[in-house]
Amino acid sequence: MNNIDSVAAKVSSIILGKERQIRLALACLIARGHLLIEDVPGVGKTTLAHALAGTLGLAFQRIQFTSDLLPADVLGVAVYNSDHGKFAFHPGPIFSQVVLADEVNRATPKAQSALLEAMEEHQVTIEGETRRLPEPFFVIATQNPSHQIGTFPLPESQLDRFLMRIELGYPDADAERALLRGEDRRDLLEQLKPCMQPAELLTLQREARAVHTSDALLDYVQALVNHTRNSPGFAGGLSPRAALALVHASRAWALLDARSHVVPEDVQAILPGVVGHRLRVAGDAGSGAAEAATRLMESVAIP
Repeated sequence: MNNIDSVAAKVSSIILGKERQIRLALACLIARGHLLIEDVPGVGKTTLAHALAGTLGLAFQRIQFTSDLLPADVLGVAVYNSDHGKFAFHPGPIFSQVVLADEVNRATPKAQSALLEAMEEHQVTIEGETRRLPEPFFVIATQNPSHQIGTFPLPESQLDRFLMRIELGYPDADAERALLRGEDRRDLLEQLKPCMQPAELLTLQREARAVHTSDALLDYVQALVNHTRNSPGFAGGLSPRAALALVHASRAWALLDARSHVVPEDVQAILPGVVGHRLRVAGDAGSGAAEAATRLMESVAIP
């Protein structure tokens, strides 16, 4: 068992019965993307973020998004030091390798926007000065369903910054019984030992970028994207950023299978997570990620 398999196994011992979602989260991280977890409270969204950071040996910070959160609470603030006669910068929690933006859609759009530059450029600009964020840098945001009281919908520009969105869902009966019989998840988190060092993760991210994607595979990705743009069945098409996300996530998924090339099945495996928050079936506001992805896969043949 290699280190990344050990990470997946360790996280799966805490988040029971969610092996596929854990694998998708790892693929998202290896692809240097950011992850959005949307589900009802109490299914393990926050625990998953803690477990990933702990097993990967990454520095972790949690930001609880609330309606009164300010951008400075996320990014940091310059405070005047009278002894030295100048301003000193106090970094915010964004300066960490894994940042959990918990219940991100409970904050106002102004506070949400504090994440945009950090997620896209891996840097923040404060008081006219640009500061780099640590590497690797990974944002895991959780959000409650939009129909719940006190939520602000994420704008499309911010949704598009997330390479993937996943849902954990309720555990099956066996996993829930094991959860009820087992140790408290918080105790298990405290006992976590890293299975990997940050330098190893950076190496995996470089290896993922080198995974081969053939011209035929890129034809398939372009066919999927073009179909969403030209078909009346979808309300708006996928952007070039979404097309890149499909390629990057597919490479990471292939790497998790210890393959040096991408096959169409890799694209199909990550498709719901990559396009679900970017794509909507026309005339059906209630359609979910799985339905939109399934309709897309059924409409576009593999070359």
